[in-house]
Amino acid sequence: MEGKVRDIGVDVTPPEIACDDVNCPFHGTLAVRGQIIDGVVVSTKMSNTAVVERNYLRYINKYERYEKRTSRYSVHASPCMGVKVGDNVKIMECRPVSKTVSFVVIEKR
Repeated sequence: MEGKVRDIGVDVTPPEIACDDVNCPFHGTLAVRGQIIDGVVVSTKMSNTAVVERNYLRYINKYERYEKRTSRYSVHASPCMGVKVGDNVKIMECRPVSKTVSFVVIEKR
């Protein structure tokens, strides 16, 4: 079932299947803006929402070394994306969808 796919203004591959989610950036009306972050899905227990974890290094001047840090983001995962735990995804900032969700999955790798 191939539906009309909207151009979101970012060079990513759109999903193969269509959905009727109004908060889908490709098939709905949700606009994306701002940051683009790569991460790994660690939980999909909420409906249409996933938790994405990002690991990065932060430099400490005093010790001239790096420390590992982790950030977790609650992201909206449209049904057409089909994300599962362990998937590498690209997420992008959007308007607040709920109290904790201000990012949406735009690509699954």
